[in-house]
Amino acid sequence: MSTKVIMTASALSMAIIGVAFSFLPLEFLAYLGKTVDPEMGLMLQMAGALYIGFAMLNWMAKGVLMGGIYARAVVIGNLTHFLVGGLALFKAQLHGNGTVEGWVLTAGYLIFAGLFAWVMVTHPLKATSH
Repeated sequence: MSTKVIMTASALSMAIIGVAFSFLPLEFLAYLGKTVDPEMGLMLQMAGALYIGFAMLNWMAKGVLMGGIYARAVVIGNLTHFLVGGLALFKAQLHGNGTVEGWVLTAGYLIFAGLFAWVMVTHPLKATSH
């Protein structure tokens, strides 16, 4: 799988989450059956801003040579986000009332973590020299 596909997929995934959190935070809380709290809505909007920012970073970097030492900061940032987020989601699913949506999100996060780990240890020049 090419880094361009990985970056595009992660950018689109984070953009969808970011837009939902930014523009529909209270509706998202209601969908989850949580108390609709304006302060929590603000926190979701702030998280949405982070997701949109990360999505823009990935979208802008999708054509950049990545792997090994190339674009290492972008790769490490994504790996950290998806690995830590995936582990937190996995723990929450195991210790809470796991939902289908939660398991799908967890799987998506852990798949992206694996893909970014692969990008980190793969040398891009060797991969493109075939």
